[in-house]
Amino acid sequence: MLTTAKTGNRTGARLAAVLLAAAALAGGTGPAFANGGDGAAAGRPDAVDRAAVQRALDEAVAEGVPGLVAEVRDGRGTWRTAAGVADLADGRGARAGDRFRIGSVTKTFVATVVLQLVAEGGIGLDDPIERELPGLVPNGRNITVRQLLSHASGLADFLTKLLAEPDPLRSAQKATYTPRDLVAISAELGPKFAPGTSWAYSNTNYVVLGLLVEHVTGHRLDQEITRRIVRPLHLGETSFPTTAELSGPHLHGYEWADGPTAPPADLTTFNPNAIWGSGTMISTADDLNRFYRALFDGRLLPAELLEEMRTAHPVDDDRGYGLGLESRTYCADGTAAWGHSGSIAGYETFSFTTGDGKRQITFSLNRNLTASPKVNDTITRVLTLGLCTR
Repeated sequence: MLTTAKTGNRTGARLAAVLLAAAALAGGTGPAFANGGDGAAAGRPDAVDRAAVQRALDEAVAEGVPGLVAEVRDGRGTWRTAAGVADLADGRGARAGDRFRIGSVTKTFVATVVLQLVAEGGIGLDDPIERELPGLVPNGRNITVRQLLSHASGLADFLTKLLAEPDPLRSAQKATYTPRDLVAISAELGPKFAPGTSWAYSNTNYVVLGLLVEHVTGHRLDQEITRRIVRPLHLGETSFPTTAELSGPHLHGYEWADGPTAPPADLTTFNPNAIWGSGTMISTADDLNRFYRALFDGRLLPAELLEEMRTAHPVDDDRGYGLGLESRTYCADGTAAWGHSGSIAGYETFSFTTGDGKRQITFSLNRNLTASPKVNDTITRVLTLGLCTR
């Protein structure tokens, strides 16, 4: 998902935008340091104030988020930390290496594979989708690969209809749609605008792109992401799941779906078919930082296509969207950071890198749609601390 405010607006409209993609509990493990350090910024203006980041994560727990995991990279090295609990049932503390559902951060992986196919000559950025997938989407002869990547296609978001289901969170958790079912739902809703004339975030675009990858390569989308990205970068905790389970040490995902005084719903188990190429992947903070570092270092795409990826359409005053990448401005000097955010029931993830590559932060919360509005400000503070020099 791409949130509708700086870090999201938890209203009915936001639920519509991030349902799948897309209230105080305590406990925790305390910070873990990969390269030493005591949590202080050591007086260096280019160093992240680790103690301040930890305080912000602890505040999110006090505001009702069960647990968080984070990894920050700066000139001092790599720092990994956690706060709160991973599992409310047994009280296990969150650990920095825990896996979680990354939601729409998946889109950068899908976009990278599509652009690799462009680099190989298998498809063109300005090719109509009708050329490779005839009849898949209405008006496909006028919708290009570039427009799908950048959310300028006009295709309606299939999530709009899924919201009409009774108890939509739990319905989506067990949904059995195929990717073509999701595209058909979008077609039933009709276009939002003529291709290329406006911009609107739509998860349908990345389901279509996933089908394009499968058609061009002859392999499943999960296999191509694994072959082209996960395995070469040794992202051992990253996967595109084909079952509903989240294996290995992980954060459980929670929502207070029945109200703030009712027991939380554990939404950790989630059928990947409900969101597929738009947001179904699983990863860790460390793997996501390594993925984006490799991408921005030019190890996955040629320079000209990375430049295309980072050519952003303005979304509002401090955000833009390129080809599977978000641009966000958190720093007072106007410096933009690049990456993606991801929301899915029970999880919210942010993974961003400064334009010069000197700072990275990835963190994930195991409560999303029903979290307190105060959490929005805390998320902004964490991102600002992680990305901006003092």
